[in-house]
Amino acid sequence: MPRAHDLEEAIRFHGHMCPGLAIGYRAAKIALERLEAKRSEDEELIAIVETDSCAVDAIQWLTGCTFGKGNFFFRDYGKHAFTFALRPSGRAVRVALRLSESEEQVGHPANEMELILNAPAEALFDIREMTIDLPPAAQIRDSLACDACGEQVMVGRTVSRRGRTLCIPCSQEQAR
Repeated sequence: MPRAHDLEEAIRFHGHMCPGLAIGYRAAKIALERLEAKRSEDEELIAIVETDSCAVDAIQWLTGCTFGKGNFFFRDYGKHAFTFALRPSGRAVRVALRLSESEEQVGHPANEMELILNAPAEALFDIREMTIDLPPAAQIRDSLACDACGEQVMVGRTVSRRGRTLCIPCSQEQAR
């Protein structure tokens, strides 16, 4: 069965096809459809991911949400759960994996990917539409040099210690 062009592009971005990428691909496709949204050019669409698995690469590629644009947020909860929302309304959809472990095909990567890519959305995911309080829009912040290492650091990410302005790693090193 031929793959969709956007899936091929996500595979190229990620480096290989795997079940995690398929999960992120399906989650992003479902969310974009439910929100009637397209790939984000700026910050009009945001993504909040609860894992740092392969799935997030597909989400970044399909949605256009990235750390650099300030519309991609990571919550380290270890769940294949993803919330997508529109600015300024906060209209959102949360897509959380609930793939049944009883499926005979799970555990066989090729079959698992076919299942993930082709099964009805509701058979794989808990999908909830909602309205959320949006994270603040990205801000461009001034930088300054860390008094210890000299590297540039965002002003809001500095630590003041003994009259010196330090980056976080240097502040932790000096606390030892």
